Amino acid sequence: MGGNRFQAVILGMSRIEDNGPEIKSTFQARSAVKAADREHRRKINFNIGRYDAAVPKGKAQYTDLMSARERAKNRKWKALENLDRLLEDFEAQLLKRGAKVIWAEDVQQAQAAIRKICAEKNCKTLVKSKSMVTEEIHLNDFLQTIGVDSVETDLGEYIQQLDGEAPYHIVTPAMHKSKEDVAKLFAEKLGTDPNATPTELTLTARAILREKYRQAEIGVTGANFLIADIGGIAVTENEGNARLSCAWPKTHIVIAGIEKMIPSLVDLDLFWPLLATYGTGQQLTVYNTLITGPKQSFETDGPEEMYVILLDNGRTQILADPKQRESLYCIRCGACLNACPVYKNIGGHTYGTTYSGPIGSVITPNLKSLGEWKHLSEASSLCGNCTEVCAVRINLHELLLHNRHAAVVKGEAPLAEKLTWKLWRQGMLHRSWMNLATGRIKNKVVNGLAKGWTEQRGDLEFPNKSFNQLWKERQKNR
Repeated sequence: MGGNRFQAVILGMSRIEDNGPEIKSTFQARSAVKAADREHRRKINFNIGRYDAAVPKGKAQYTDLMSARERAKNRKWKALENLDRLLEDFEAQLLKRGAKVIWAEDVQQAQAAIRKICAEKNCKTLVKSKSMVTEEIHLNDFLQTIGVDSVETDLGEYIQQLDGEAPYHIVTPAMHKSKEDVAKLFAEKLGTDPNATPTELTLTARAILREKYRQAEIGVTGANFLIADIGGIAVTENEGNARLSCAWPKTHIVIAGIEKMIPSLVDLDLFWPLLATYGTGQQLTVYNTLITGPKQSFETDGPEEMYVILLDNGRTQILADPKQRESLYCIRCGACLNACPVYKNIGGHTYGTTYSGPIGSVITPNLKSLGEWKHLSEASSLCGNCTEVCAVRINLHELLLHNRHAAVVKGEAPLAEKLTWKLWRQGMLHRSWMNLATGRIKNKVVNGLAKGWTEQRGDLEFPNKSFNQLWKERQKNR
């Protein structure tokens, strides 16, 4: 992809406009249900509590953690500032070793490329490791429509697939399920003992998945990082399923967002430990793999063919915004979700989109449409905890405010909100107008217009006389 083509993508991206009010009302309804579900909150807070207990152990490996986070932020800044060149370098290195690179501007192009590959390989079974980008392009649902059996091989993702649910969390897909929930699910779907232990359930899943690996014509993985100088794909995991997904089938497909780029192999020394620390509390995950192409003539294993699909799907829209560009630094550690008081109360599925929590609330309105998804940026207390825990120091709460500001500037605010603030402005500019109405009239008008506010709070109460009127009376009586 040449520089001109890259620039053309930036200029030519269009937004998808849908029924924003309906999506917002659905989000609010889901939030009300989940916030009131104490058992749901107990489960996710239990699992987040385990995460909170583990993270200090991961941080203990650093003598200067803040410096490491700042250096990581600077490396991502450098990568994005030179993304057009780095993408071309990455492609050139992969092509040298026989891999094929496909540029996908949107979901439809990514799906079309996968359809073509599956048809050429006469694929009936596909195994895939955990990947949020594959969720973004709705890969499993799409493959079902073309008659391909897509099997999740990450244990958490496999549990979610059995239950017909999307991932709940960026790192921990089944965080909202207890071991009893999983045992019940396996009993219903796989015929196991309802009282099976986690070890027994894991062995059951392993036996089933090993057979799927043997059957699969194609394996799909995501990428934690794309490495420009060597044309490498870095994958980090704890189960080994990603290695099997890319090494066992004859064809390997990598699907990755273009923002995953880092300049050099040596940067992994910085990013892999940070991702492990903030993702799971480990110093380093169990399996860390570099993939640089299909099996070479001197190698004994690996895929015969390899395809890398580089997905835009709105990322260049974000890149074009100097302020919002910072959100593309994200390494998907999930720390901001675990720290967010909103996420802890409403959970991942409530957001209704691939990326949940603070980072999802920042990027979703920009990856999709601001008018449709701006409510996610409003669903925040702006406490700043997400910014405090971010592995690469993204100013997430500031970017949430930036989204809110952009919504106003672009005229995405509802008509009632626009009228309310217009009236308020006029009242502030013409104080005498405010004094024309009594407190009773003000109460009736304001509380009638602000039903969304008073629904969860007490009514606003205005005194019979304004401060301005009382001040004038006091001065007159002196």
